[in-house]
Amino acid sequence: MPQLTDQGAIDRAETDGAAIDRAETDAAETDGAAIDGPAGTGPAGTDDHERTGTWMTPEEYGASRAAVWTAAVVLVTDTDGRVLVQSVDYRADRLLPGGAVDAGEAPSAAAARELREELGVDGRYPRGLAVDWIPADTPGFPPEMRFPGEILHVYDGGTWSAERIDAVRLPAQEITGIHFAEPADLPALMDAGDARRALSALRARINGPGTALLEDGRPTAPTALDRLGVLRTRRTPLHGTWHPGPVPAQLPVRDHCGWLFGPDGRVLLLIARATGTAHLPPPTAGPATGAVPLGYRHAAQGSHARTAARLTGLPPAPDPAYARLLATPEQVRELSDWGPAGAHELAAVHEARARLSLPVPTRTPPTELPEDGVRW
Repeated sequence: MPQLTDQGAIDRAETDGAAIDRAETDAAETDGAAIDGPAGTGPAGTDDHERTGTWMTPEEYGASRAAVWTAAVVLVTDTDGRVLVQSVDYRADRLLPGGAVDAGEAPSAAAARELREELGVDGRYPRGLAVDWIPADTPGFPPEMRFPGEILHVYDGGTWSAERIDAVRLPAQEITGIHFAEPADLPALMDAGDARRALSALRARINGPGTALLEDGRPTAPTALDRLGVLRTRRTPLHGTWHPGPVPAQLPVRDHCGWLFGPDGRVLLLIARATGTAHLPPPTAGPATGAVPLGYRHAAQGSHARTAARLTGLPPAPDPAYARLLATPEQVRELSDWGPAGAHELAAVHEARARLSLPVPTRTPPTELPEDGVRW
């Protein structure tokens, strides 16, 4: 970074060194008269006091800095993992709640103020999910606006209950409605850059602690969820009631999946490379010990059986169309549309983990496993 000129220090240095410099300067001027320019200039006609190096005056340094706008939005989901977007009276596409940061205002304070003004909801949103750099040449801004680019902060608004959603009060103008959208539907509802940013922020929330750095909505350091494009395809609704234990003999079984634990308490998760959809694996996906029938989800289309077991390794990937990840049970649920029964299934999963003497897993970005397998 260029250094600012401390004019006082320069003046003091010139005064203190005058006795030494004067003789050298006089000699240089006499000896170099033939090649120097007119009196009062240095070599090649430059000013005697021309600065060298990277020194700048405060005015010059301030003028050299890029000016950008600043904004803050908040990502809110409901208990089914859908994203809150709002309709406004000044554009056709949907937006996350939020807006411009006022002069002298902290971005987190702006986020809280905007939700209070737009939705009538008080709150604090200290956790940042993403910081996005939006370039000045982004389409959609009229030339007369002179858009200089923008730094946009995305904060985590958490998961809102039905009661909190019912407490939303819209203002008399600007916000005309709110809607909870399936993540995969965001590109159809929002501006392309806004949708990329919202999905990147949602993946960052699922990944765990840490803020994603984005450039035009794209992560500068993509995680496995980003690389595989999870949530770009609509999740398959898998609702119904949860029942512990084995499936009764008289009930048809539609599918059978496994909660297969690694040694750190995380579980195996499959991601379809073509669609980014998340799936639990079959219970035979790898060698395992301690297998027990965990329970089943009963719905109109049949029963979905679940087995819990501890993996002792994984063979080479049988199908290159799927990536194999280790994720926390909570991350698996957040990537799925399981309805209210998902909470009961999640509780049963943690009971099985405890019975298998496995630790509570730390939420970190899901880890993609090598295609040639792994042994524990």
